[in-house]
Amino acid sequence: MSSTNSASQSKLLPKSLLRKVSRLFPGRHSRPENQLDSDLSHGAVEDFIKEYPEYLLTSALDTLRHNDFGRLRSSGEVYVDYMGGSLYPESLIREHTKLLSQRVLGNTHSMSASSMLSLKYASEAREAVLSHFHASSSEYTVVFTTNATAALKLIGEAYPFTHEGGLIIGVDSHNSVHGLREFAKAQGALTIYIPASSTGGFAVDVAENLLASHRPPNIQAASRWLFAMTGQSNISNSKPPLSVCKFAANLGYDILLDAAALAATSVIDLSDSVIDAMAVSFYKMFGYPTGVGALIVKKSFLEKLRRPWFAGGNVDIVQVPGRLFTRAQQLHEQFEDGTINYLNLNAVTQGLHLLSEHLSSLPLRLSCLLLHLSSSISKLCHDTTGRPVVQILSKIPTRRLGSKGQQCETGFLLSCLFLDASGKYLPNAFIEHAATNHKISLRTGCMCNPGGSAALLGIEEDMKQLYEGATFYDFKTKLGREIGVVRISLGLASNFADIQRVIEFVSLIAKEKDREVLWRQWSLTRLQTGPTTW
Repeated sequence: MSSTNSASQSKLLPKSLLRKVSRLFPGRHSRPENQLDSDLSHGAVEDFIKEYPEYLLTSALDTLRHNDFGRLRSSGEVYVDYMGGSLYPESLIREHTKLLSQRVLGNTHSMSASSMLSLKYASEAREAVLSHFHASSSEYTVVFTTNATAALKLIGEAYPFTHEGGLIIGVDSHNSVHGLREFAKAQGALTIYIPASSTGGFAVDVAENLLASHRPPNIQAASRWLFAMTGQSNISNSKPPLSVCKFAANLGYDILLDAAALAATSVIDLSDSVIDAMAVSFYKMFGYPTGVGALIVKKSFLEKLRRPWFAGGNVDIVQVPGRLFTRAQQLHEQFEDGTINYLNLNAVTQGLHLLSEHLSSLPLRLSCLLLHLSSSISKLCHDTTGRPVVQILSKIPTRRLGSKGQQCETGFLLSCLFLDASGKYLPNAFIEHAATNHKISLRTGCMCNPGGSAALLGIEEDMKQLYEGATFYDFKTKLGREIGVVRISLGLASNFADIQRVIEFVSLIAKEKDREVLWRQWSLTRLQTGPTTW
């Protein structure tokens, strides 16, 4: 944008907004030499604010970005893989490191002072988790696990599946949800899939009709059915309404919610909820600690489960030799195998407090950024043919949010494919390599969600042709193309500058000369390292 146009735009914004814009976006900034050339101009900022003035309501997140994510500024890195893992706030690491350096923490399975201190932090973390999700301590408890996958597995291995019951799952789900079907199959139970729409997720009426057709005949243990719903897709951006869970519960289903993708940017309220169990990973919510997740679960539901084994930490006494044992008195202890990650649980408490401070602003901010990103890159065309550069596959919000506290109908990711000047697909590996060279961290592939990926790519019929022992390489070879998408996902520290960098990168792909340079660089890397590396 020319300086004349920039000045013209300035006149269109009230002076009060201009002052706020200047504070939030302090103008041109330096970048490392290997970065994209253009700087964040005031004109681009003002155009964005003119289109999305509600973005200014989220200025507290700009303060957080400045204070807690300085490494992004100093490194020149653009991080857009929040669905893979959020970035940790630096203050969280400083405070937790300070605690570890000043306190003596011991194994919680003892009575020493150091053990009691660890137990205190563990109890505080459980209370913080319940509070964050508005779950009553009289109804719910928290089982700490290594991640959301381990939480889901706890349910799968202990759920009372029988040949008279079954499991219902959405096609657009993570492999950690699909894996539950192995536990169902082992007990002779059915697994029924809710088909995905062409944009992922599922149609509510289709889901409800399927749930109704497999309605449990009664509430006896011999006919239990489990409905495992994905709260937010990690590839299609679909976010089915939680009312589907209520519909299923009214029919007699037990309800398991995979909230690994949902919890980072959405308010989840378990007060007066039909959800029996919910799985989360804390690194996906606020970046640290990795290796700690949780199952937030109704105590009444835990009592229905039958664990297939016992271990240190979850038993009171064991007869050896013999066959008798008595499980631990506390329900959550019965499901925590071995020693919990007691050194990091205080970081969970602090991370939840920090996220809670900003959670009401995140949907408003991220919806503005996602709408601007999708609108901008969908308009970009190749300079030689005028054909589009990208094909957006995932769901985009259909309504604008107007204030903090409102929840968005979708998540905050964009899955797409890049096209060459003739309209053919560019390899995802090429895009990821080029983005990496420009210090943009994004992700490519099927995101451990083969059902959602197949729906977006329109290869469901090909998926049916898989055979026993087939590999990912076999499937890719049969299709004659890559399987997967390019995913750009936003989160806690995302800002306008990040989005502009991504748009600039897509603009490079649109220019034949620039694209050819990037292609030669990728080709050279493949020659040096082998094609399977990328």
